[in-house]
Amino acid sequence: MRLFLLSFLLVALAVLTGCGDTETGNDGSSVSLQFPTASTTGTIYPLGSAMANLWQEELGYKVSAQASNGGVHNLNLLKDGEADISFATVGIIWEAYHGERSFEGRPYEDVRIIAGLYYNPNQFVVREGAGIETIADLKGKRFAPGASGSTPEVESSIILTEYGLNYPDDIQANFVGFTEAIDLMRNNQIDGALIQAGLPTAAVTEMTSTAGGKLIGIDPEIRASLMKKYPWYSEFVIPAGTYDNQDEDVETLAIKMMLIADASVEEEVVYNLVKTMWENLDKLKSAHPIVEQFDINQATTDLAGIPLHPGAEKYYKEIGVLTE
Repeated sequence: MRLFLLSFLLVALAVLTGCGDTETGNDGSSVSLQFPTASTTGTIYPLGSAMANLWQEELGYKVSAQASNGGVHNLNLLKDGEADISFATVGIIWEAYHGERSFEGRPYEDVRIIAGLYYNPNQFVVREGAGIETIADLKGKRFAPGASGSTPEVESSIILTEYGLNYPDDIQANFVGFTEAIDLMRNNQIDGALIQAGLPTAAVTEMTSTAGGKLIGIDPEIRASLMKKYPWYSEFVIPAGTYDNQDEDVETLAIKMMLIADASVEEEVVYNLVKTMWENLDKLKSAHPIVEQFDINQATTDLAGIPLHPGAEKYYKEIGVLTE
């Protein structure tokens, strides 16, 4: 009988060990992370996929990168326990942390910053011939502010309201993601769209090269007013020639893009993620040129008071980016 029990336990142990191989990191821990990113035609999706591959190769972690509707969606997934790490701009994270706007009455106090990555500009693309020279001209026009609940949609509501438009009633809104917006503009079914993503953005490239789109900026007085109300905004210039049909610089506002995690993710896991990312930037640069804008010395700045994850804090202190 004892021999039978011993044999049974040995077989069970072998089965359990075999099942865990794909989720066991190189440090011997079992790590599986859900990683929503953003639309497939933006900056974040290819970047997130490259990060997931890097962490799989270097750490042995099982990181599942998936497309999503962007920042608000990502934060909701994290808050609901359906994701572990993700991306969002600092303004949306601030609103989630404090329970405001899209998160009114349900603050997400367990969101944590892993790294500040780069600045994400608001890119207003309008169709040539639609009679739109300024954002104020969007009144009554067919406009794609972003998918419902996405970061661009939140940004549209803030910026169009600052121009005096009654959002969304003063526009003919199409709440779609980047990919759908490209097709709608190409078919003359919308007059403009807001694309918020790092430069260069595939969706803007498509719109300006194949859909008769052009970029328009945010007026100086509107930029000043928004920066006074929302301190996470920064002035940003899209250099001339970034896209087809763009002969001049375009002045807009940008928000810092963050890599984030839920507080429940283990400290050592986040430490390994952030260390591996910063020490292997060359392997990420082939995924998107935005990686050229990463600066480790800016990884802990402009966080709008959102806490760092302890694992990230440990790494930044270790390398001297943060001091005691």
